[in-house]
This record gives sequence, structure tokens and C-alpha cells, in this order.
Amino acid sequence: MRTFTSFVLALWLTVGAAHAQIPQNPPAAQPDTLKKYANLEGVPVAEKKPWYKGKLVRATIVPALLIGYGASTINGNGLYSSYDARSDVRRAFPNFRTKIDDYLIFAPYAELALVELAGVEGRNDRLNTLLVIVKSEAIFGLSTYLIKNTTKVLRPDGSTYNSFPSGHTAQAFLAASIVHAEFRDKSQWYGIGAYTIATGVGALRMLNDRHWQSDVVAGAGLGILSAHIGYLTHRNRWGRKPLPGKYSVMPMAYPGATGLTMVWRP
Repeated sequence: MRTFTSFVLALWLTVGAAHAQIPQNPPAAQPDTLKKYANLEGVPVAEKKPWYKGKLVRATIVPALLIGYGASTINGNGLYSSYDARSDVRRAFPNFRTKIDDYLIFAPYAELALVELAGVEGRNDRLNTLLVIVKSEAIFGLSTYLIKNTTKVLRPDGSTYNSFPSGHTAQAFLAASIVHAEFRDKSQWYGIGAYTIATGVGALRMLNDRHWQSDVVAGAGLGILSAHIGYLTHRNRWGRKPLPGKYSVMPMAYPGATGLTMVWRP
């Protein structure tokens, strides 16, 4: 009996030890819902920029300053008013007259066309550049017309009441902004050249006694703003495939008329 009891006890101890060595399946871990949106793969997350570094602010800050300063110097207002500026200009250039500013307004577009023909690739393909130009020109034309007919500022030569802002200056700076936007990644000199021409147009409008200082400065801001809005609102890139055939956009200027021409060859 004692032998049988010892045998049972030894068997029980052996089975218990073997059972203790069998790995037990741990209970299934419950999903951690608190981390279900965690970036487990380490994909970089775009950092949200402050509002003052956004595209809209960067696109409007310079035009807003120019338009604001121009409006503040209308007639005899401001620290250096339009009357003060005209007095100095007429004293230095009493008999200055030229019509070259009527043709220089599209000179930046001529630069754009020549650089494109030279094989320098711009920011957009030609069709999308043309669409941005058309949109920007529409914004500029409508806004200039409304402001001129709302403010009704008399020109310095006393001819008409549509002096503010300067349409010639706005047009030149719009075209210069297009050139700068398209080729600034290639070279800043393209934009510098275009803006130099646009500044010359504004100066000539004052020398010809056709516009006040306020008109020219505000016109520059309006032209830049129109171009920037044209780019900011160009979300859909139509015409990703090039048009069949060859096409080109060139400025047009002859006595009594200026504009743009588009030529398409099948």
C-alpha cells in the first residue's frame, strides 16, 4: 500500500511539472483605441503654417501696401502728396512729351514670348500660362474700370475724370508679375528686367502729365494683385496634353491700338 501511494504521488508530481512547462497562450490584447490615429509608419505630417505665412497673405501684402499708399496721397493728402510730386516733376521736366509708354506696357509680354521661344521652360506650359494671363487681364480690366468710374479723379492735365488708378501702369506691372512668376526659378533677372520696364511706364505717365503719383503707385499694386489672384485661383490645370500643332502668343502694338495676338498653326 505504501508503495502504491508513493507511486501515485511521484506520478502526480511528474505530471504537474510537465504541465507547468507547457507554454500558455496569453489573452488577446485589446485594441488601444486611444492611439488609433497615431502615425505608426512615421510618415511626415505637413506642419500647419501660421496665417501670416500663408499664400494669400504673401500674395497680397505688397499690392496692399502700394494701393494703400497711393490712395493716401490722392490730391494734396499724405506726407508727400500727388500735388507735391507733380510740382517737382513739372519743374524738372516742363515740356516732356512722348508716346512710348503706350507701347511699353506690353514689353514684359514681349520678353515672356522671346524667353519662351528661346527654349526656357516656365512654371507652366504655354496653354496654362495663357489661361492665367486671360484671367488676370479680366480681373485687372474690371477692377480698373470700376475704380476709375467710382473715384472720378481729375487727371493732372485736366482732360478727364478717370485718373485713379493708372491703367497703363497696372497693365505693365501685371505683365511683369507674370514674367517674374514664370521664370523666377530659372533666374531672377527676368523679373528684374520686366519690373524695370513697368517702373519706367509709371514714371513716363507722370512725366507726360497724364497721371498723378497716387495713380501710378496704386496702379502698380493693382497690376501685381491681379496677376497674383490669377495664379491663386488657377487650381485646375486644363490642357495637360499640348494642343496639336504650334501656337504662340505675342503682343500687338500699332498707332491707335495695343493688345495680344495668338497664332495657331495646325
